[in-house]
Amino acid sequence: MALAATDTNFETEVLNSSEPVLVDFWAEWCGPCKMLSPIVDELSNDLKGRVKVVKVNIDENPNTPTKYGVRGIPTLMLFKGGNLAATKVGAMPKAQLAQWVESQI
Repeated sequence: MALAATDTNFETEVLNSSEPVLVDFWAEWCGPCKMLSPIVDELSNDLKGRVKVVKVNIDENPNTPTKYGVRGIPTLMLFKGGNLAATKVGAMPKAQLAQWVESQI
């Protein structure tokens, strides 16, 4: 299961993480986000120990998505060593998402 990250703990959970972090920016009202959510949770289990997976609710935490230029959701961002390494916007099948993450780590 993916962890919930907030504006308050984003630096600790994501930027200071020793492993790569996949961040899922989402909102309750977003249909594609709801389709993607179980896929992100499955990936969290599949990649345990290799990639940390966190979710940021953009309505409850508006500062972080603004800082990273999130314009549409779902937006997935991969951070490595505290830096943004890659971004993907929109829902996608699990195989495609897994392949994208694998190619970035």
